[in-house]
Amino acid sequence: MPTTATETISQDTASGSGITIRDPRTGDILWTVPEAGPGAVDHAVEVARSATAEWAATAPAERGAALRSAARALDAAAQELAGLNASETGRPMEEALAGIAAGVSTLEQYAELGPVHRGHSLRGNRLASDYTVAESRGVAVLLTPWNDPVAVACGLIGAALVTGNTVIHKPSERCPRLGEALGEVLAPAFPPGVFLTVNGGAEVGALLSQADVDVLAHVGSSASGARIARAGALTGAHVIRENGGNDPLLVDSDVDPAWAASQAAIGAFSNSGQICTAVERIYVHKAIAEEFCAALQAEAAQRNSNGSVAPLVDLRMRDEVHAQVADALEQGARAVEGGTLPDGPGSLYPATVLLDCTDGMQVMTEETFGPVAPVQVVDTFDDGLRLACSGRYGLAATVLSGNIAHIQQAVAALPVGTVKVNEVFGGAPGGAAQPRGDSGHGFGYGPELLDEFSQVKVVHIAAPPATTPRKDQP
Repeated sequence: MPTTATETISQDTASGSGITIRDPRTGDILWTVPEAGPGAVDHAVEVARSATAEWAATAPAERGAALRSAARALDAAAQELAGLNASETGRPMEEALAGIAAGVSTLEQYAELGPVHRGHSLRGNRLASDYTVAESRGVAVLLTPWNDPVAVACGLIGAALVTGNTVIHKPSERCPRLGEALGEVLAPAFPPGVFLTVNGGAEVGALLSQADVDVLAHVGSSASGARIARAGALTGAHVIRENGGNDPLLVDSDVDPAWAASQAAIGAFSNSGQICTAVERIYVHKAIAEEFCAALQAEAAQRNSNGSVAPLVDLRMRDEVHAQVADALEQGARAVEGGTLPDGPGSLYPATVLLDCTDGMQVMTEETFGPVAPVQVVDTFDDGLRLACSGRYGLAATVLSGNIAHIQQAVAALPVGTVKVNEVFGGAPGGAAQPRGDSGHGFGYGPELLDEFSQVKVVHIAAPPATTPRKDQP
């Protein structure tokens, strides 16, 4: 049976069970969403494959117009989707709305960039033409996260669709109702089979990763990303990964300690620390360490007292965060704010500041997806930079300094995809990110993402040889 543009492929539940979501604030069950089984996954791939030729042949301007229509629909549904985000993940309503606004802007950006995505002319024989043509890859599977579910998904969806790929989107199992609703909002802007949504957890993600598709794009944990990369190596799918990070913040001796602490707090506590590019470990110069740590403690205490720290997405995440904090405390760290499990229902975890941290603690070596700011005091800027350059991740890093020599030294040395100087979050529109190490592979944002979803064909056209006219020709 043909799949309509608005169908969410979540039938054919393998076990009869579904995905049960609890309210992060109260712990109460909100709803259970059906999970796709193997048959539904196979059906989605078949339907998406059948729509590839016609969608790839659609004029880029028409694809861009469809994306603009999807952006308008998303904007109109902002309140409903933000409400679902707040319910399923605990994201404050204002922040959830901001994420949807970012998703709208991203769809509009790719609607403009897609039609002007171009190949290159090549220098060859002057009587020949040599150039490259960007073509769609085919069926793209997009596996997106829960921590900024609409904004992140729209980036991948927009770039994939405007370059002529068909899309199978699997939202995170931590926000399945939101993912389902997002599909219902966006899909009508496109022809049948071009944009499909499949709900499910790790098993469904594995089935999609092993399927006969052309692109696997994943934003999420490094462990999941590694499994997806291995699957892509076996199937031949092009893999794009933006995975976890252990982003350092390096605080130099010449900056204002209170300002530096405010930047650290923004980086560590925004969205309750549930951001891939959150500040995960802090190296502060001993010359300002005492004032910096006192100011950071005050920042955390204020957030805890005024209730601005939202709950973590679920109890499983809170348990993982607290286990890392407990490990640090057992190894000699001091929690000068937070660091304990609060009483009451839900999955709240307080903004936490850990002092006297050392290299071997998990909070300094692993991603801690919660509002935790671990601090290590260093004797020199060079010592801090050496520690900031350590580890298996390579997503982003931040440097707070007024010393241009130190800034240039850090930019050159840090083995990450993004270096931010004197601002933990920010950047120009259209900025791209290319993570390294266990943080992923390939461009995840910006105009370069169009290249990730395209394959290049080189064309050479030579003039035919001159021919002698036949006798019967004038």
